Amino acid sequence: MKLASDRAGPLLDRPDPAIRLFLLSGADNSTSRLHAQRLLAALGAEKLTTSGAQLKGDPGWLADEAASLPMFGGKRLLWIEPAAEDSVAAITAMLELPAVEAPVVAIAGVLRKDSGLARLADGHKLAIHVASEPQTARQQVGAILELGRAEGLRIAPELAERIAEEAAGDLILVRLELQKFALYLDAAPDRPQDLDDDTVAALGIDQSETDFARPGDVALMGDVRGLGGELALLDSSGIDPIPVVRALQRRLLMLAPLRARLDGGQRGDAVLKSVWARDKDVVRRILPRWTSPLLSEAFVRVQRLERELLLRPVPSSAALGETLIQLARMARR
Repeated sequence: MKLASDRAGPLLDRPDPAIRLFLLSGADNSTSRLHAQRLLAALGAEKLTTSGAQLKGDPGWLADEAASLPMFGGKRLLWIEPAAEDSVAAITAMLELPAVEAPVVAIAGVLRKDSGLARLADGHKLAIHVASEPQTARQQVGAILELGRAEGLRIAPELAERIAEEAAGDLILVRLELQKFALYLDAAPDRPQDLDDDTVAALGIDQSETDFARPGDVALMGDVRGLGGELALLDSSGIDPIPVVRALQRRLLMLAPLRARLDGGQRGDAVLKSVWARDKDVVRRILPRWTSPLLSEAFVRVQRLERELLLRPVPSSAALGETLIQLARMARR
């Protein structure tokens, strides 16, 4: 069954236990990922990730994992990102099982009209296909207000417009920012707080802070020696590590859909056409070093680092340096 994105909410918040496959496709990758996170929360499940490229090499893995009981109990959600035609054989085998213990969510980009993955999900009674198209400005504001309520934040529509503009409509990045604001304001659904312009100005996104992106970019390039110089400069200048972490988060969020397009078979020069001119050289050097699973792992590490830094009375550049060195080593594997 295929649904438009704005009709998917109830099915994601109260998933039917009979549904085995949730295919999330479309040009709006951030909304697809938000849908997947919404499903994960509704299930109260642990996320077990793979990619279409990995499944192509081992198509039986998905069915084996879907049918198996977790060793320590609890629920699992098998998360395929990116998913494309190379996932069809593995997903078909999973759907043909007599029963499963864990459902599957597959995050794909734009699918062709003749896509075998789309045909499989659209025509199968145990599958749901949600297609997410780019949102209008009004839809983005509504989504931000809803995300804010989930974090315990009351947001004026005008401020939501500003946040949408600063995040370039990327709702995954918006969600990260709202979580940060909620932590700063000690907000929660049971103790809501007003989000104001001063808080957004102090902690929010500033796309002009290009200098803050350099340490993270050097780490993602795998340049361990160059990173040593960047860390020494950060230490001597006394720069707050939080903007550096935010810039690194933005870079990882930029890279993930580009990597997905490469995994889907697009040529590198075609993928780079969507990148700003100022970023093309950096992205060209970083992207070949990072698979989709590694990017996902890096993002989790950086998100954990940001939370640790925000909870400290005085953020430490040492913790930032340790994480950047780890990322540089990952890039050199």
